[in-house]
Amino acid sequence: MKPGLVPGCEERMTITVTDEMVASFGGKVIHPTLSTVTMVYYMEWVGRKLILPFLEEGEEGVGASINVKHRAPAPVGKQVHFFAKVTEVTPSKVVCTVIAEHDRAIVGEAEFTQVILPKERIRENIERMR
Repeated sequence: MKPGLVPGCEERMTITVTDEMVASFGGKVIHPTLSTVTMVYYMEWVGRKLILPFLEEGEEGVGASINVKHRAPAPVGKQVHFFAKVTEVTPSKVVCTVIAEHDRAIVGEAEFTQVILPKERIRENIERMR
């Protein structure tokens, strides 16, 4: 990794909840609110945005763990803001906290860990699983 990524670095993004993002299973809508699956997707994305400027040419980040609490609903049409903040950095690991919130509540909280690996090692790991 390139130098400069340190605890306290932050990244953010905002989404608007759409019908495609709601809690549903087997094509049936359960709640017209942001699904946990979609919330986790954006939590990982905002965490990834933290590492992108610091990856070397032959490196890539791999999601290693995410511990999530879904706290409140975010109805269709609601803007949800995602904030990621680095809490730990080593040459091969980045940990961040992520908060998802809207104007009425904290929607979710997470701790997201990414491992930084050589792209070739990732390809080899994938091939071993074929």
